[in-house]
Amino acid sequence: MIRPEFIIAELQKNMPDADLEMVWRAYAFSARCHKGQKRVSGEPYLSHPLQVAYILAQMGLGHVSISAGLLHDTIEDTFATPEEIEQMFGDEVFHLVDGVTKLSLIESATIEERQAENVRKMILSMSKDIRVILIKLADRVHNMRTLKYLKPAKQRQISQETIDIYAPLANRLGIGWIKTDLEEFSFKYLWPRQRHEIKQKVEAIESEREKYIAAIVKEIEDRLERGGIKAGVQGRSKHFYSIFCKMRSQNISFEEVLDLMGVRIIANSEQECYTILGYIHNLFKPIPGKLKDYIALPKENMYQSLHTTVVGPDGKPVEIQIRSRKMHSISEEGIAAHWRYKEGGAKEGKYDAQIVWLRRLLEWQQEVKNPKEFLEYVKIDLYHEEVYVFTPQQEVKPFPKGSTPVDFAYAIHTDIGNSCIGAKINGKLASLRQELKNGDIVEILTSKRQHPNRDWLKFVKTSKARTQIRAYVRQAEKQRALALGREMLEKELVKYDLDLKEYMSEAKLLPSAQSSGFQSTDSMFIGIGVGKLKVQQLLRKIAPEEKLDKKKKISIPAAIKKFIVRSRPAAKPSGIRIQDMDDMLIKFAHCCDPVPGDAIKGFISRGRGLIIHTADCPNAINLGLDSERCVDVEWDVKSEGKHLAMISVQTKDKLGMLALVSSVIADNGANITDATLRTDSDKRGYIYITVEVADTAQLQKVMNSVRQKKGVLRVERVRDRRAFLSSKSPKIGS
Repeated sequence: MIRPEFIIAELQKNMPDADLEMVWRAYAFSARCHKGQKRVSGEPYLSHPLQVAYILAQMGLGHVSISAGLLHDTIEDTFATPEEIEQMFGDEVFHLVDGVTKLSLIESATIEERQAENVRKMILSMSKDIRVILIKLADRVHNMRTLKYLKPAKQRQISQETIDIYAPLANRLGIGWIKTDLEEFSFKYLWPRQRHEIKQKVEAIESEREKYIAAIVKEIEDRLERGGIKAGVQGRSKHFYSIFCKMRSQNISFEEVLDLMGVRIIANSEQECYTILGYIHNLFKPIPGKLKDYIALPKENMYQSLHTTVVGPDGKPVEIQIRSRKMHSISEEGIAAHWRYKEGGAKEGKYDAQIVWLRRLLEWQQEVKNPKEFLEYVKIDLYHEEVYVFTPQQEVKPFPKGSTPVDFAYAIHTDIGNSCIGAKINGKLASLRQELKNGDIVEILTSKRQHPNRDWLKFVKTSKARTQIRAYVRQAEKQRALALGREMLEKELVKYDLDLKEYMSEAKLLPSAQSSGFQSTDSMFIGIGVGKLKVQQLLRKIAPEEKLDKKKKISIPAAIKKFIVRSRPAAKPSGIRIQDMDDMLIKFAHCCDPVPGDAIKGFISRGRGLIIHTADCPNAINLGLDSERCVDVEWDVKSEGKHLAMISVQTKDKLGMLALVSSVIADNGANITDATLRTDSDKRGYIYITVEVADTAQLQKVMNSVRQKKGVLRVERVRDRRAFLSSKSPKIGS
């Protein structure tokens, strides 16, 4: 267990005038609160807050942050009260401890919701005091270092959250060493086999690599000395997780990773960095397209450096990074350096002004209510490679790699994004889908007639673009449903010869809307439009019964009733997920009988809700011409519902075939709900069986099993079950 004296020594080294007495008091209070408590490892619990405080001291933070680190678990896990912390250590320490505690006390229905809520609270905490998240990062670093004591499932869960959220967050804050630590620990538990293989391969070439790098370092040092430059030159190892990411993203082998070997040069000034770059390119042949100037165009986390890849001795590529001492400090410490100045009493405001992404996150956490969407946006914005493009006025704008003119348009203003019809890139017309590249000059073309559509979501990359497009599409769909619902009610009123002015009035409709569970008449019209409320239900509430009885009813002849197939209502729990629309009535089309695994499309019908077709259904293709009625849907993979499908089995005309086929289907876990049999003049039998299956995989398994039986000639899926059922084929058992 680390001793408090080590924390004090580290604090004094970075901040000689720090309030050491406060730190000692915080240590004593934490020791008293955690007395007798143990970690899963068996160590005294006090070892954890001590390690967190030591990490904060290593980050260069002051006595306030370190005291909060020592106390960060006292409110949550001990008898200590918030009032006690505030009274003993002051308002500043209390708010830091309280902020960290609130991040730990999150309970939601699912892991995803809990993670999303956690991120929301982190963003709010960062907006008030970024030291809260620095303490949380230190807490996570120590927890990852001791993760081996937890069960494998918990190890994987924590590691996934770490690599999804905490490591990218450390990167965004510019704290390079924490990012690397968190990635490497997570890699160990998430992909142990791949890590072991990479580790073995790196170790196999380590001796040769060290000799090679030493020779390059010596050559560079000699050249810089001749130029009168005293700079630090050292070899740089690529981390295991970084190698893994490159192999996976570029689909290459370990041997094809070009920048396994690297050199870092620490210069004395920015100007000297460029001078050294010139020397390097004279010494070694640069590889075209591999020069990145992050000094002229810093990353959003304030990272600055020159990156160049050159051909070293023996033709092997070597990546060389050149940066000043100050740039190197920022690359390792990031925003923690800012707080070193601030807690020391100096004024250092550049970070406050330049963390643009934090302001974006604050906006999104207010706009996006869906936890899954919000988490998706945060992950996109936290962890991406960047490209830098220019406005026509030469203003630099960073974007995630793969961004398009639509992303650029929304970055300028929501209205420009909503009306974007194209772009000029470097003076040439470009499509909305074209990917932006470093150095592009982008000019957006707009039209008042243009509106966002759902297809844009397939290619935009930035969270702002996705948020605004989805918001517009949702609103447009609501407006369409509103107009449709109003139109449907008006038609019914006309049909019954009821006065439109009277029955469409707010005074007439609002009480009925509220009694039906809607807050307003508009929300009720939307409910009618999407099939949640039937017009006849509403009419019975607002119109006298005698006026509705005047309408002549059409009776259905008994002779054809047996041919009417009842629709199967299906809400979302039965297997359909509707993008951006809640609580819509869902029915499956009988003309194609969709089964989970089929590609599907949804179409809004008048008063019947959403009808689900297979994507290749002829009716779906015809309906698709009316794009305003199309809705993107997908199967819910968690659904355990059963779905009807019909198969036709062509057999030799012999006894026992129906029993054989039925037995095979039952053996594959499918229920038979209906069967029809006929024979033809060629002595062939045709069995048509309706089965209940979970998905296309089970259906295919059933069909394959039937095909293998002796006497079976052909097995196919019948798409239009309704058409078959309304034919006059004989029914088994009739």
